[in-house]
Amino acid sequence: MRTVYVDILCAVNVFIDFLLLLGAARLLRLRVSLPRLLAASVLGGALSLAALLPRLPVWLNLLSDAAGAALLVATAFGKTDVKSFLRRTAVFFAESFFFCGIMFFICSTFRPKGMEVYNDVVYFNISPILLILFTLVCYYLMKLFRFLADGAVGKPLCTVKTTVNGREYLFRAMIDTGCSVKEPFSGADVIVAERSLLMPTAASNFQYRIIPFQSLGGEGVLQGIRPESVEIDGKATGGKLYIGLCDGVLKGDVKAIVPFSITKEL
Repeated sequence: MRTVYVDILCAVNVFIDFLLLLGAARLLRLRVSLPRLLAASVLGGALSLAALLPRLPVWLNLLSDAAGAALLVATAFGKTDVKSFLRRTAVFFAESFFFCGIMFFICSTFRPKGMEVYNDVVYFNISPILLILFTLVCYYLMKLFRFLADGAVGKPLCTVKTTVNGREYLFRAMIDTGCSVKEPFSGADVIVAERSLLMPTAASNFQYRIIPFQSLGGEGVLQGIRPESVEIDGKATGGKLYIGLCDGVLKGDVKAIVPFSITKEL
């Protein structure tokens, strides 16, 4: 390896890890905290100092890369269940591995001046203008990738802000044309959400409505609560709405469903 400047090595990898973590969050449809994302990126920059170690065997490189990916994911996205954590780590690791593979191909094929890949760590000694251009290219590629991923999934997302029992809650939800759960007495639409999203209100002594539902998995009941207000993507909803609480029904990182009938009038 040629001369490596530690400040450039760390700064470039902070930037790269920030983009990769942001891309993973968009792909997995996660709401992320900017401070946590920055902290994970800085940690990734510190881990890039592995480039200064003697060349590692391939198996040890992969093992250390996987451990580093798990550490960054835990820092950026916070605590979750084991299955979700493994899925997040796998997506981020796959992104990182793919990115490093592309960089290694460019480095070995075109041998650009000021670029190195060592111990799976990318190093650029480039001008600020090229770094800005690289940032813009990565940004728009990430937007394109998200657009294609959303198109493949086929169900858009929205942000729900609701006030229940004087407490405000904010969470992401999937808009589903197939969700037609209604409160049986009023006929009001029902947003289905995991109970964990509305803690501690959902655990308090609160009056609930029993809301029956049917799905491909069978029949059941939801505990319905009447929120004081609901906003979807910043727009207030009109008319009566209920939130139906469930336990362990909605898997994955998005744990709420909004009927399309609510959003089409916003």
